[in-house]
Amino acid sequence: MAVSGAERSRLRILVLQALVLALFATLFVRLWTLQVVSADDYRAKAADQSVRDVVVQPQRGLVVDAMGRPLVANRLSWVVAVDRSVLAKLTESEREALVTRVAAAVDLKPARVEKVLLDCGDDGAETGTCWNGSPFQAVPVATDVDQAVALRILEQPEDYPGVVVEQQNVRSYPAPFGVNLAHVLGYMSPITEEEFDGAQEKDDRSLNGASVVGRAGVERQYDEWLRGMPGYRRVAVDSMGRVLGDDSEIASTPGDTLVTSIDAKVQSVVEKELARSIRTQRGVVDKVTGRKYEADSGAAIVLDAKNGRVVAMASQPTYDPEVWVDGISSSELSRLYSEKAGTPLLARATQGQFAPGSTWKPFMTAAALRNGYSTESRLPCGSGYQVGNRTFKNFESGAYGVIGFDKALEVSCNTFFYRIGHDFWKKYGSDVADVEARDPLVEGAKKFGFGSETGIDLPGEASGRIADRAWKRSYYEAQKDYYCEIADRPKSAKTSDFLYRFSREFCVEGFAYRAGDAVNFSIGQGDTMVTPLQLARAYGALANNGILWEPRIGKAIVSPEGKVLAEIEPSKAGQVKLTKKQLSYIDSSLKGVSRVGTMSWKLGGFPLDEVTIRSKTGSAEVFGKQTTGWVASYSEDYVVVMMISQGGTGSGSTGDSIRTIWENLYGIKGSEVVRSKAAIPGALPPSALPTFSDDGSILPPVAAARRTKSSPTSGGN
Repeated sequence: MAVSGAERSRLRILVLQALVLALFATLFVRLWTLQVVSADDYRAKAADQSVRDVVVQPQRGLVVDAMGRPLVANRLSWVVAVDRSVLAKLTESEREALVTRVAAAVDLKPARVEKVLLDCGDDGAETGTCWNGSPFQAVPVATDVDQAVALRILEQPEDYPGVVVEQQNVRSYPAPFGVNLAHVLGYMSPITEEEFDGAQEKDDRSLNGASVVGRAGVERQYDEWLRGMPGYRRVAVDSMGRVLGDDSEIASTPGDTLVTSIDAKVQSVVEKELARSIRTQRGVVDKVTGRKYEADSGAAIVLDAKNGRVVAMASQPTYDPEVWVDGISSSELSRLYSEKAGTPLLARATQGQFAPGSTWKPFMTAAALRNGYSTESRLPCGSGYQVGNRTFKNFESGAYGVIGFDKALEVSCNTFFYRIGHDFWKKYGSDVADVEARDPLVEGAKKFGFGSETGIDLPGEASGRIADRAWKRSYYEAQKDYYCEIADRPKSAKTSDFLYRFSREFCVEGFAYRAGDAVNFSIGQGDTMVTPLQLARAYGALANNGILWEPRIGKAIVSPEGKVLAEIEPSKAGQVKLTKKQLSYIDSSLKGVSRVGTMSWKLGGFPLDEVTIRSKTGSAEVFGKQTTGWVASYSEDYVVVMMISQGGTGSGSTGDSIRTIWENLYGIKGSEVVRSKAAIPGALPPSALPTFSDDGSILPPVAAARRTKSSPTSGGN
């Protein structure tokens, strides 16, 4: 039966109505699902889009001296930061106006602010200036802002959209007794992109893109303990990215405290005396060159003789550690690396390498006594010693007749030790090309740790140099092409006669270890170099029966609550094999240096019977430079070493300061010993740790010893 047109129309309407009803039903079900079934999920997602995580940097741990005095602390600093998400929503002209306004407020150039706002890795980004933190975190553009400026910005939010002003912790340097200690404490700078990526790979949550990390000194060595754990603050923001309020917060955890073996009072004396001696020598005329001593650098060290702990360590030239706090400028950084300024960033005590001069002789004595010579041996000490066609002179051409090692050390006789060096060379190594030839003096120097790092808990330590046959061969292989090229050139006015002759000789036989090299080695001259710390450590071995300690600055790690987390024990690095008789003989000889030898004129009236000081002076001659002066000394308790590069003779340049340091260590007034007046109470380094009280105060070990057993944490080593 045929369907009429009217019926077809009604059928279409019914189908259409069914489709519309189905669509509405589907829409209703979907709305019900969104608003009822999945409401909680979508509310959470919407909330996530309106909150942001802001890193809360932890307060970095303190660094204190052995008595609990803060060496590095923290202070609050006003910081102005800019939220780049807000900047992104401004027009170009609005952004430019805001950056200019912020720059003017914090006394910076707009271009500087723009560089700070760049992400590290972006075009035009500069290391140390760009932002390496979270893209959702406000970027600090100025720190240590004057409080009046900070408050003015806070009071005018309509003029500074997206500008965040808050107080943050930054490093401060209390400088007890005026200490500098820059090379020991070190400095910090922002984490690099590579370091941040590495931390993420290791899942190290103590670091984030906005972290600052230790770069030198104990700040770097103990960075993982000091840095603490960052917290996170969730803040609600509006559609323009403006903060509406806090949503939630995970508190940061402060870093741990590093207790060091440094004593600030001793450190102050050492720093002042080193600076004074350098200043004095710069006013003294060098009789050899006819001009004033340059005294371009120096170092001084005090060690605990019994365990190698560092009581004081100073280097000159130095710098103000505060220069790193607010972000160092390129001009300031250039000065720290500048040779004209004396390279202040170089820590002479651990990184400076110098010829040791006659302070080397006790170790040559030890080597000789172990290899055929005895305490009864006698050799001529003439004014000169002939090796081939060259005469090696005694200092000031003095002659003392036939003497033993004890007298040779007292008067610092060069020709006595020349004979020993030459004797061993003739006996074992007269073949100048034999790299494997035995050398008892070289062996002896290495036994005392020279030519190797001491293992101190500071980064960047230099290893010094033992200029033996192997070193001379390797140096020749590295340099021969350069000098042979000069030797093969036609002679010209641009090449000095000396350089031309030297190049020809070096090209032909620069590898040869000759008798002259051996005799120079025997008195600490030539190409051998040591660091002041290496020399102090070696003299410490003479003081403690031949034990070589790895020097330590860190003493303990203490939590913010005052709990000792780790005690940093001294570590024994080796033992020099000398008999008690040999050690006693060298010890007695060095006492003679203080009483009647080359140091005696600086120790007149010093109570040597009560405080027995052993010492050795040294005057190292370096080609093209003025004499470098050394004094190395020790007692049963301490080792004290000081050197001044291009400052004159050892006792002449540093002798007065060495005496002053000893007087302060033991409380000596004139010829009287008053230990109660010593820089360290009791005149000995404390074995116990400071006490950390519940109220945050830190008491010295002496005070801690008088407290009850229920007192807050106290430890010892």
